[in-house]
Amino acid sequence: MNTKYIAILTFFLIGLISCSSDDDSSEGTDPEVIYSAGTADFSNYVSVGNSLTAGYTDGALFQASQQNSMPNLLAQQFSLVGGGEFSQPLMNDNLGGATLGGNVILENRLFFNGSGPARLPGNPTTEISQTLSGNFNNMGVPGALSYHLLANGYGNIAGVQSGQANPYFVRFASNPSTSIIADAVSQNPTFFTLWIGNNDVLGYATSGGTGVDQKGNLDPSTYASNDITDPNVFAQVYSGIVAQLTANGAKGAVANIPNVTSIPYFTTVPFNPVPLDEATANQLNMQLIGPVKQILTALGAGDRLVLLEAGANNPLMIKDEDLQDLSAQLNGALQQAGIPAQQAGLMAMLYGQARHATEMDLITLPTSSLIGTEQAGVPAPFNNVGVTYPLQDGAVLLPSEQKASTDAVIAFNSTIEAVAEQNGLALVDANAILDEVVNGGASFDEFVLNGDLVFGGAFSLDGVHPTARGYAYLANNFLEAIENSFDAVLPRLKAADYNTLYPAQLP
Repeated sequence: MNTKYIAILTFFLIGLISCSSDDDSSEGTDPEVIYSAGTADFSNYVSVGNSLTAGYTDGALFQASQQNSMPNLLAQQFSLVGGGEFSQPLMNDNLGGATLGGNVILENRLFFNGSGPARLPGNPTTEISQTLSGNFNNMGVPGALSYHLLANGYGNIAGVQSGQANPYFVRFASNPSTSIIADAVSQNPTFFTLWIGNNDVLGYATSGGTGVDQKGNLDPSTYASNDITDPNVFAQVYSGIVAQLTANGAKGAVANIPNVTSIPYFTTVPFNPVPLDEATANQLNMQLIGPVKQILTALGAGDRLVLLEAGANNPLMIKDEDLQDLSAQLNGALQQAGIPAQQAGLMAMLYGQARHATEMDLITLPTSSLIGTEQAGVPAPFNNVGVTYPLQDGAVLLPSEQKASTDAVIAFNSTIEAVAEQNGLALVDANAILDEVVNGGASFDEFVLNGDLVFGGAFSLDGVHPTARGYAYLANNFLEAIENSFDAVLPRLKAADYNTLYPAQLP
């Protein structure tokens, strides 16, 4: 294989202190840096994955984000060592939304409006039915789970409304009956990157655990999009994907799955954000919290509720499906205490599995807009969401649900590591990368990336996907892993070249 080299020469002037009239100043040079593909061949690079591969950020996919997608950034670096053209299925605009038959089915991107994330107004110009032609090196499909890569018909527009097909893949599938992996392999890649499996657990977590942990169920056709994939199914699917990508001798790099519960989607909203003045706290304690807590105490469950205090850090009230349902006991005790039957029934229904949140609970990012609002159809004072009306399933990731998510990540990563080793692939430890970012921050040139929403630099406004700078940082980690595995020498991306917030107005 012919390997292209590009020498980058950097000159600098060394000033020498004159010690005698015979001393001269002289020029020196840094050692010559020769970039090399090593044993890899980047002439036809194909990337496979989900939204993290597509370049999804700020809750959408749009042209600017696709230009800053991690695979596109890698391809730019590969071009210096023999890499070829890298084509992407670009959206039509920088709004990021999309329509199907003129009806909006994908929302516009988020932008920072000065106080927080907000959806960009405007009519998207990407119509899903207007399909693209040709081959695309970036085969990242937002929303794809591992087994979706093998699913024939995942790009059939007829299945979009039923959830059997993916609107992003519909746009660039070679034909309605093909699969993502079939279109990727048909391009005969010489090198590939694969980052898949996040959605096999992420959907469960971001839905607040409303899905099902399908461990033990080996039939993915019965899964919902917010279920956790069985580890054995994942292992079989992942091995099959890699077998197809390496069948022609292609080398590649794969990434494992970060701990999904560490992202800003779960760490931004605190468990105790409820502000109360003294009068309100006392009133709620006397009329509601106190009497219910007294009954629960008699039932051996008094620690479910805490008395409220004047201040800004009262805990949220949540529904915990893991708790014993004491609604019948509550109903009877409340009526015995003279509470009218209708009100007693309502209180029993609301508080039979209610408790105050603790620091062990993770509140989902969208819940921030619900806290303190009035629940429709529920009379005061029981209608204050998160205060007197418990946050429902979907708003909170309970400790048991966190464990299910973490256990799945551990199992999936074990498979990814084993398959990478068996096939001689570079392995990027995305789990360790995220851990560094959220625990103290990761240095990227003169910047530090941390896990804070909006201004942390690593995560975009949706609290899940990276910023452009975050993608550049990930790309550098891929480059390092590729170097170590294939004896390559590759140039790095500079942090200052990539932003952390896209402006509202883009070309």
